[in-house]
Amino acid sequence: MEKITSTIRLRMSSQDAHYGGNLVDGAHMLALFGDVATELLIKCDGDEGLFKAYDMVEFIAPVYAGDYIEAYGEITAVGNSSRKMSFEARKVIVPRTDINDSACDFLSEPIVVCRATGTCVVPKDKQRIAHVVKPSDLKKL
Repeated sequence: MEKITSTIRLRMSSQDAHYGGNLVDGAHMLALFGDVATELLIKCDGDEGLFKAYDMVEFIAPVYAGDYIEAYGEITAVGNSSRKMSFEARKVIVPRTDINDSACDFLSEPIVVCRATGTCVVPKDKQRIAHVVKPSDLKKL
C-alpha cells in the first residue's frame, strides 16, 4: 500500500494562548492531530472515521502565540477497519519581538514540539475506497 500522509501549517494566535507568557495549551496540538487524522482517513477510505485512542503523547517543547506549527501525520498500519497513525508537530516560524513587533524567523531546523501515535477506525460499511493490500503490508493492530 502506498504511504498516506497529511501536513497542515498554521499560526498560533493570541486566542490560542491559554497560559501566562502567551503559552499555548498542549491540547491544541492534539486538536491539530485530529484534523490531520481526519484528512488521512478521507484519503485512505473516503470517510472521516473516528479517532479511537492515543497510544502515546509526548510534549517536547513549548508553543507560543505567534509560532507557526506544522502538524504532520501518516498511516503506519491498516487493519480491517482500524488505521494506526503517527503524528509530529513542529515549530517552523517564530516571532522576533526583540527586533520589532512584526519580525519573524523561518527556522532552518524545525523544532519538534509534540509527538503522538494513535488509532482511528472507519467502519467497513463506511469505507468507500477499495484497498489493494498485500499480506506483507498488514500489521497487527
